[in-house]
Amino acid sequence: MTPRRDVIGKEDSLSGAEAAVVSPLPTPDEERDDASLRPRSLTEFVGQPDLLEHLAIVLEAAKQRRQAVDHLLFAGPPGLGKTSLAGIVASELGVGLRITSGPVLARPGDLAALLTDLNEGDVLFIDEIHRLSRTVEEVLYPAMEDGKLDIVIGKGPGARAIRLDLPRFTLVGATTRIGLVASPLRDRFGFVGRLELYDPSELRSIVERSATLLGVEIDEDGARRIAERSRGTPRIANRLLRRVRDFVQVRGDGVITAEAASEGLALFGVDELGLDKVDRTILEVLCVRFGGHPVGLSTLAQAIGEEPGTIEDAYEPFLVQRGMVTRTPRGRKATEAAYAHLGLAARLLDPDR
Repeated sequence: MTPRRDVIGKEDSLSGAEAAVVSPLPTPDEERDDASLRPRSLTEFVGQPDLLEHLAIVLEAAKQRRQAVDHLLFAGPPGLGKTSLAGIVASELGVGLRITSGPVLARPGDLAALLTDLNEGDVLFIDEIHRLSRTVEEVLYPAMEDGKLDIVIGKGPGARAIRLDLPRFTLVGATTRIGLVASPLRDRFGFVGRLELYDPSELRSIVERSATLLGVEIDEDGARRIAERSRGTPRIANRLLRRVRDFVQVRGDGVITAEAASEGLALFGVDELGLDKVDRTILEVLCVRFGGHPVGLSTLAQAIGEEPGTIEDAYEPFLVQRGMVTRTPRGRKATEAAYAHLGLAARLLDPDR
């Protein structure tokens, strides 16, 4: 069977991060560019070795039994390859792929239309699955568990329910907040994989591969410099690569070296740790405006003009990982590392004050 690549819809989650020069959140154009750089098979996928090993076993076992793969749930921060893995699952099995997202499926009928249009063995990928409404989830449960679709025809006393048989299919869900996935839904996935942030060596390999696909010349040190500032995220690595490619095309000789990468990234507001304008604004608000006191997420979001969810999903994980922000019962708090990075004298306060 020839794999299909039908895109049903995907909500773009952009907010005030658009004001930053280089943001962890993708624009629609960047999402299309990223799609051309995505790996097409498990052997092309770089990083996440344990997850790939487990997934390879699950896929091979399903192929040997000639059955649809168990439903799969991938969790982790944005930009780590959850959508790519869904495409790889469909490609490895030689079946169709349908893509949608939780916010798009507003009514049970939206999901029913998708499910009844699937072919035998197809993969249905739902991004941001934690944002499904409860009524849509209830339609999904019997479809996942029994391959049945319950439909109510008519209204009032004359309404009647019918049950349709669905072809065998594999649901692949992706979420940045696995804790928000309802327990009944989470329990129906046969495999749950957690994607972690990448190390610089893995990101360097991704940058070198993407540079080849983009037709840009890059040396090992240039790739390493971009990887070190990519926040552990392939999507950001590819975005920084494109910006440096633009820089060396206009102001350089077309070759990405370590010096050219550093100069280009500095021009676009990305510092030596990979922090951008919004990251530094978060740290400045915590360190200066609030004087080191713990700050609630909503207050922090209002102070920098961002959505709370954007801070929590796109910015905070990296700042916490780098040891610059800690989460306390009273709110977010800057650490000594944050003060040092901003060139400020540490003014850490007693959290009980």
